[in-house]
Amino acid sequence: MNSPTGTVSTSSGAGRASLRIGLAGLRAHKRRFAGTFVAVFLGVAFLAGTMVMGDTLRASFGKLFADANSGTDTVVRGADEIAASGPGPGPGQGTREPVPTDLADAIRRVPGVAAVAPVIEGAGELVKADGKSLDTRGPTVAGNWIDEPGLNPYKLVEGHAPQAPGEIVVNRDAAKRGGLAIGDRTLLRTPDPVHVTVVGVATFGNEDGEGQTTYAGMTRADAERYLMPKPGEATTIKVRAGPGVSQQQLTERVAKVLPAHYEAITGTQASDETQEDTSGAFLDIFTTLLTVFAGIALLVATFSIHNTFAIVVAQRTRENALLRALGATRRQVLGSTMAEAAAVAVLATAAGLLGGIGIAAGLQALFPAVGFPFPKGPLQIHVLAMAVPLAVGLLVCLGSAASPAVRAGRTAPVAALRESAAETAGGSRRRAAVGLCTAVAGVAMTVGGAAAGPDLPLTALGAVLTLAAFVVLGPVASSVAVRVLGAPVGRLRGVTGSLARRNALRSPKRTAATATALMIGVAVVSVFTVLGASMKATLNQTVDRSFAGDVAISAQVYGAGGAGLSPQLATTVAELPEVEDSVGLGVGVAEVDGAGRRLTVTDPAALSRLLDLGKVQGSLAHLGTTQIAVAKDEADKRGLGAGSRVPLTFADGTRADFTVGAVYDQAGLAGNYLISRAAWDPHRVQDKDTLVAIGFRDGVSTALGKAAVTKAVTAFGSPDVQTKSEYATSSAAGIDTFLTLIYALLALAVLIALLGIANTLTLAVHERTRELGLLRAVGQTRGQLRAMVRWESVVVAAFGTAGGLGLGTFLGWALVKATDSSGTGAFAVPPLPLAVVLLVGVAAGMLAGWRPARRAARLDILRAIATE
Repeated sequence: MNSPTGTVSTSSGAGRASLRIGLAGLRAHKRRFAGTFVAVFLGVAFLAGTMVMGDTLRASFGKLFADANSGTDTVVRGADEIAASGPGPGPGQGTREPVPTDLADAIRRVPGVAAVAPVIEGAGELVKADGKSLDTRGPTVAGNWIDEPGLNPYKLVEGHAPQAPGEIVVNRDAAKRGGLAIGDRTLLRTPDPVHVTVVGVATFGNEDGEGQTTYAGMTRADAERYLMPKPGEATTIKVRAGPGVSQQQLTERVAKVLPAHYEAITGTQASDETQEDTSGAFLDIFTTLLTVFAGIALLVATFSIHNTFAIVVAQRTRENALLRALGATRRQVLGSTMAEAAAVAVLATAAGLLGGIGIAAGLQALFPAVGFPFPKGPLQIHVLAMAVPLAVGLLVCLGSAASPAVRAGRTAPVAALRESAAETAGGSRRRAAVGLCTAVAGVAMTVGGAAAGPDLPLTALGAVLTLAAFVVLGPVASSVAVRVLGAPVGRLRGVTGSLARRNALRSPKRTAATATALMIGVAVVSVFTVLGASMKATLNQTVDRSFAGDVAISAQVYGAGGAGLSPQLATTVAELPEVEDSVGLGVGVAEVDGAGRRLTVTDPAALSRLLDLGKVQGSLAHLGTTQIAVAKDEADKRGLGAGSRVPLTFADGTRADFTVGAVYDQAGLAGNYLISRAAWDPHRVQDKDTLVAIGFRDGVSTALGKAAVTKAVTAFGSPDVQTKSEYATSSAAGIDTFLTLIYALLALAVLIALLGIANTLTLAVHERTRELGLLRAVGQTRGQLRAMVRWESVVVAAFGTAGGLGLGTFLGWALVKATDSSGTGAFAVPPLPLAVVLLVGVAAGMLAGWRPARRAARLDILRAIATE
């Protein structure tokens, strides 16, 4: 049989005939698949970009740390590491015992050693020329300047190395951002303020800095004085091998001369460990997060693709029936549909791979701008990063088209005799029953896991079932939802609005499939909006409940080099006549009963006057050097009470039995463990506070007291003095940064959903060509026709947006409750951001309908009426 679209044969060329028919149909109706092409393209591009970005970040971090140790063959360090965990101020990084610098002499005598250098490194935050702390998003590091070039990754490009007390070398990037030049005097917060003079500018290899790190190189004497607990100690000792000696050989030789509690590792191992400790876990979480959003985008694209093929197959019922009547087999009809899908998949996926490289480049530029200080480096394009998105894109497109293709193959030849054909209209009773049962099970599991647990796995399973129920019940619910949401349109826009609502009601299945894609995107946006608001509410609640002072001074700790606040600051502020109490909260690390934990280092008696710790069993005033205080929840977990003996092991290798001197009800800002400064001082490395709480005398206004404190802390680099509300807001600033990134990533999923709406309306306009022509013939104006199509888009978008808001808010509540093991977290629904999401969804729906409406209004009346 010969036809305009191809040749149907029952011979071995049947497959080729199906392919020709499919490709001919695609060429004849290119516009029908434009939305599908874009949906696949965007989803694949995001996934490819995510994988390329992940590979690039790992390679950049790897090169960064490899460069830092490029001339180092062996590193000597403390053997035992204590990694802190649990709530409380300060970072949760591992801490090791300092190394005696006199070990360098013994190491220097080891055969094969070419150079040895003690390395002293700690926190050192530069103050800009204008007296303000240098605004940096990376670590702020200070250390001794190493004269041995092979062991120092920095090299001088201006000035000279530090030689006298108070002289420093800074990296070029820090000098630029701080407005510092050779000869300038400034402050270096270690965290105690040190007056320094810039005598040199250095580069990290050929770069202006080590990623986003700021660096200040001091004399060895200054570094020991300001960065170590006592002279004669270093963070590590670096060793360079002589000719013909491998890293492994040198490391084994050095290890033999080391006393107990110290170890030697190769330079390569040191680089790998530093990379893993600094960026390994973070990159795993980060790339997983990006992959999840890529999956969401592809899930949304799946609905859009399936909807497109379902509509196209419904519109081709007569065409497919004619093919069947003229001898085409079901397999050939199915094959022609899948050939179209395959052609779209191949073209869109190939374009998506190229787009992914562009997205990776864009993300590389975006993340530092929104607060993620990633190192620079060339894009890494690996085979796996291209192969996985390619396979996923083909699978998603072909899988989405499979069901409509099977339906096309089942078309009966008798359907060619019908006047017109359309897809099935709505949801069956069976579908309603299955959806209702799934919804009940999903909601029950979600509520049970969130409220009765908390049980995160059960909650997650319930959330998946609830989402599935929304999808299954979509056609059933769309009729009711469209009637309700479209009612105002009918009243406001008259006949035009009523026609728009009826068009949306015409095919509940199609309307539901179109709206579901948008619903998923909006639901995920709503989940994170609710989660962010709840995290802010929890912070505000913690500050309101715990903080009894008037103002606070806090320090953001960045990575490994956060300078923190000088312990002298609280003492200086306490001497002001306006101040009643001032107490600093420092951070320490120790193994408590064998587990690494953060310790809050403070004056417990003064702390109890400025922080509300709730009911206290025992005494905070007399902790001394052999007692600690424990939060009640932590004490209950470990079976501790006032008078209990608790063994503590510190990073310097010493072990001591402490007594629980007090148990307090509210951890909050105080953390789970309190220790006095006198008890911590023998074990500290670089002493620093992360928060200073200040209470004013009676009669001193907040404004007057704040002004006095702000003036007093100028000598400490002018850290911000904040009221209680300002402190809570600044503590939550990271949440806003995180949400900004989340919204930017989710915008892609919402964009794909809106493209799905536009594509569905475009196909609907094609399907209703004759109907639209008749409406124009009986008096409908072009403007009324455009409005009808646009309002249909708005109704569908409103359905998807409203469903997404409801689902997202519910799942956001479940997530907050399921992750709140302590039961102290707050749940908050932010009305304004959610209202903005609703308005944006509806406005975007109107925008999605603009092009289909414009195309519908341009139809020639006579040709439209004559269309079959």
